[in-house]
Amino acid sequence: MALDRFGFLFTALLLTITSVPSAYADSLAAALVKAAPGADAKVIALAVRATQCTQAQGAAPAQRLAVIDYSMPSTEQRLWVFDLKKRKLLFHELVAHGRNSGENMAVNFSNQNESFATSLGLYRTQSSYVGQNGYSLRMEGLEPGFNDNAFDRAIVIHGAPYVSPVLARANGRIGRSLGCPAVRPAIAHRLIDSMKDGQLLFSYYPDQRWLKSSSYINCGGATVATASKASTRR
Repeated sequence: MALDRFGFLFTALLLTITSVPSAYADSLAAALVKAAPGADAKVIALAVRATQCTQAQGAAPAQRLAVIDYSMPSTEQRLWVFDLKKRKLLFHELVAHGRNSGENMAVNFSNQNESFATSLGLYRTQSSYVGQNGYSLRMEGLEPGFNDNAFDRAIVIHGAPYVSPVLARANGRIGRSLGCPAVRPAIAHRLIDSMKDGQLLFSYYPDQRWLKSSSYINCGGATVATASKASTRR
């Protein structure tokens, strides 16, 4: 009887332990959605899942997470930066897409050099530096075939004067980059400082191929239901 009771308690404890990461991810996603009510809850949940997957693979936990929802037009604030420890929103901003990804709406995505298009997927940030576009942030693309050429393509976060609500009102879209997620110059330095050195950026669009094959959003073998519309990858 004692052994049976021990076995029951051990099984219950094991189930509790293995459910903690999933429960934590669910609660984190709910907290971030609450902090950013304008964000798509499903996109936030995917971003949190990808973040948790990096830890399951042995990576150090990120302190901040940036989420870009490229299914939204460039005239809307489609970039969110979260403090994961405090579960609070740090930035909610406009962000550019690549000139060959589309006009106001990004519809084409590429991992190719000289494509001048945005890449999808999960990135880990590296160090900041001062370059041609001023204070900038290098990133490593973590998803083979989708963004793993990001470093060679110099896909970085930087400030750009064409990311402007004034231009958005005048032209029906903000300016476009060569593939970089450019932000307003006024907040670029602070945003980069919050995101440098090992933080995560999740670049989303309902691309069928990426949703089906990403090892981060399908972590642990759970396949994400694909969206009804897909982009064209070049």
